[in-house]
Amino acid sequence: MPQRPDPARAAWAVAAVRRFAAATNLLVAGRRFRIVGGDHLDADALHAVLTGLGARPSRDDEPVDQLWCLGEPELSAAAVEREADRPHGATLVVVDAGRHAPAVDEDAFGPVVPVRPGVLGVPTLSDDVVLVSTGRDPETDPAAAARIRWARRWMPVSRSVAAELRDGGLLRGTRIGVSMVLEPKTAVLSLLLRDAGAEVVVYAHADETDDAVAAVLRDAGLPVHADSGADLDEQRRLALAMLDTRPHILLDDGSHVIRLAHQERPELLPTMLGAAEETTSGLRPLRVMAERGTLGIPVVAVNDARTKTLFDNRYGTGQSTVAAALDLLDGLVPGAHRVRPGGTAVVAGFGPVGEGVAQVLRAFGFDVVVADTDPVRALQAVVAGYRVAPLVDAVREADLVMSATGVRDTVSLGVLRATAAGAVVAVAGGVEQEVALDDATAAGAVPAGEAPAVERWTFPDGHHVVVLDRGGCINTTAAEGNPVEIMDLSFAVQLGAVRMLLERGDELDRAVVPVDPAVDEATARAALAASGTRTAPPDRPAEHPADRAPDVRTHRFGDPS
Repeated sequence: MPQRPDPARAAWAVAAVRRFAAATNLLVAGRRFRIVGGDHLDADALHAVLTGLGARPSRDDEPVDQLWCLGEPELSAAAVEREADRPHGATLVVVDAGRHAPAVDEDAFGPVVPVRPGVLGVPTLSDDVVLVSTGRDPETDPAAAARIRWARRWMPVSRSVAAELRDGGLLRGTRIGVSMVLEPKTAVLSLLLRDAGAEVVVYAHADETDDAVAAVLRDAGLPVHADSGADLDEQRRLALAMLDTRPHILLDDGSHVIRLAHQERPELLPTMLGAAEETTSGLRPLRVMAERGTLGIPVVAVNDARTKTLFDNRYGTGQSTVAAALDLLDGLVPGAHRVRPGGTAVVAGFGPVGEGVAQVLRAFGFDVVVADTDPVRALQAVVAGYRVAPLVDAVREADLVMSATGVRDTVSLGVLRATAAGAVVAVAGGVEQEVALDDATAAGAVPAGEAPAVERWTFPDGHHVVVLDRGGCINTTAAEGNPVEIMDLSFAVQLGAVRMLLERGDELDRAVVPVDPAVDEATARAALAASGTRTAPPDRPAEHPADRAPDVRTHRFGDPS
């Protein structure tokens, strides 16, 4: 049986990976890494976390995406110089993860330049070599323009699809309303659409608005209807103002603006080509509307595309929500909550998001218990090696509870009352009242702020739990959202949905319609090419002559007569 790292080493390794993720907003899963120098036990602990998240050790004969440096700066410098010779655009991320002292001498490579908060460029070596230190926190300067440039660097698939739209002239004269979490990746999508010929107008909910990013888009000439300080009435006014620009296509996250258009601006629907919806929770009400015959436009189910759900929901949301939750807890005094290395975490829901959340929690050293009312998903969790229990039972000994269902009242009042005192509750799903805080308020629970986006909810009998960011989807309300490479895939599918609506919007049913399989295939092939992965061309079955049907007879028992 493999020996587990000692708790101190494991905690250091997890902290190093979390700081890397916070500084870069980059993905760990699927990246090729190499660890240089350091104590072999430290290297083993870091290796365990990286591989647990889905990263892969690089072979000697292939390039490295992430070079994790643990030892002497001289050894690190030699490794960096070896790896710096690479094709243009293939960025090397050098991570100074020295446990007790810096493992990279930033001055050894000549002048460095800030690329984004927490990341330095090394122009004397290459424009494609950047340095990240896990030994210090990123700067608090929002540096929105730099973060947008950084995101664009890591979004080659979206750039490629947008270039095709631009070259084809499909977007000229088309007004597109973007209603998504307003952070750097969404800004890149909006600017790519603008550069491809569309008129773009942006809306975002207050708790999903990065005001610095909004300001950059306004400076670029895009109308932006968003303000992080807006109350509900103001948010409604801003959303309606975006709709009143009469967009031909809506790109939505949660389907709130699509539904608002049906409720408040139904006269716009006949002039629209359609919409695209990004999330599972947003598609649920749209499908109900379609069944009732009240959906007035075609909505492309971007969420259901394989290159969205299999990557965004699992790998992106898993990494970003768990890291964001733990980052918030770092700001609390010791003893303010139960979460600790090696503790117990409960995941409510084992769909694609829950799978990813459970995988990251396991990689970070938690004992994971899964709760799902669907017996097939519960069985899937058992076969994946997790303990399974009803949610109300699982939370009794939990240190951390993460809801990944996207369903209202998942963490019900009864579950909150059953949750261990001092446990932390967070949401990786993303619908209102996924944690039943209104019911908790009605039952007499009183919130008290412990730190930004952290509240302790205390019931009249003294029972208390710590709730992160009022039950909001923690990676978008308290962090920078999913990793850039993941959103590159999702936004490439969004752009594919835009092409579908431009080319065939008049022909599509007023229903929730699937993404064309060709969009998935093209997105995946572009992502593989961008990563330097060679694949065989797709096999195509031979065409049967038009005048002859395919032979469906069995030959297993000899040639049929």
